[in-house]
Amino acid sequence: MAARLADLPNVIVDWGMRYGNPSISDRMNALQQQGCERILLFPLYPQYAAATTATVNDKAFDALKAMRWQPALRTVPPYHDDDSYITALASSIGTHLATLDWEPEKVVTSFHGIPQSYFDKGDPYYCHCQKTARLLREKLGWTSERLVVTFQSRFGPEEWLKPYTDTTVEDLARKGVKRIAIINPGFVSDCLETLEEIAVEAGETFLHNGGERFTHIPCLNDSEEGMAVLEKQVRRELMGWV
Repeated sequence: MAARLADLPNVIVDWGMRYGNPSISDRMNALQQQGCERILLFPLYPQYAAATTATVNDKAFDALKAMRWQPALRTVPPYHDDDSYITALASSIGTHLATLDWEPEKVVTSFHGIPQSYFDKGDPYYCHCQKTARLLREKLGWTSERLVVTFQSRFGPEEWLKPYTDTTVEDLARKGVKRIAIINPGFVSDCLETLEEIAVEAGETFLHNGGERFTHIPCLNDSEEGMAVLEKQVRRELMGWV
């Protein structure tokens, strides 16, 4: 990102982690100490959820509260329906499928789940995920039968958003579907947890229950198209500052 913004010499690009190091607070303080009077915070979640985007913002605001001289702060809004994001997802699907010698009958868009109670209280996450999937279908010219929406990573006794990815994959195989692909549009980059749960475990579940072909489509990561999506959001939100 720093290289892509090289034409903006007064912009410093830094990063922090919500759960890990360097922390958001550490980097916010470091930027303030470097003389940054304006900070653009970009929670890397295309779809907004109180448990993700909001907690990133909360940690940033907590850091500001401890500063005697606070910089101005802007936060990047969700971009679940941004055309560049949808186009990049569609392109990544097409590019990956072109490497296969078989055609999937179904492509499963697996988003990270949240408890159903969060949605009932007004969290827009479910709606954002559904809109992303709808726009992706329209971009690809596919039907809801071809591009399926599911939710992964549930835990605990509470009901989470449905349909669940693991049971859907199992049901598809048992109903005679032989070839599927899974993509995780809610993640900017691949992470170990999702690769284990989806690329490994979901694949094993599908094949064990009668499926024959399975593939996991990587996240956009630092691909040219993926970075272009992020850069677009950053440049838009920096308008008036640089």
